[in-house]
Order: sequence, then C-alpha cells, then structure tokens
Amino acid sequence: MSRLLVVAIALLLASGCSPWVKPYERENLADPIMSFDRDPIASNYLHHVYEAREAARGADGASGGGCGCN
Repeated sequence: MSRLLVVAIALLLASGCSPWVKPYERENLADPIMSFDRDPIASNYLHHVYEAREAARGADGASGGGCGCN
C-alpha cells in the first residue's frame, strides 16, 4: 500500500516538471541564442559536407522557431 502511495506522489510531482509553453512565450525559445552551435556558418558548412558525404538530405530537425500557430 505504501509503495502505491509513493508511486502516486512521485507521479504527481513529476507531472509539474514540464510546464506548458504558451504561444506568446515561444518567441523566447526561437531566439538564435538558444542554439547549440557556437559558429552557425561553420555548422552549416559541416552539415552540408555531411549531407554530401552520406547522400542524405533533410529530416535533420527543425531549422528555427516560430509562433506555433499552425
């Protein structure tokens, strides 16, 4: 019984760890400073070389942000 209670409390606490991002807050997440790349020009070049070498194009993730109003 106590294990079930501990699991239920853990689930309740974990559900509060991922807040909902409101549409007007998404512009902050789309800021270029939120990018992991230190040098975006060099990163784009290396990405292009990788695509040419692997013969794979696209499906590499999002290229920026937006308002999320699809």
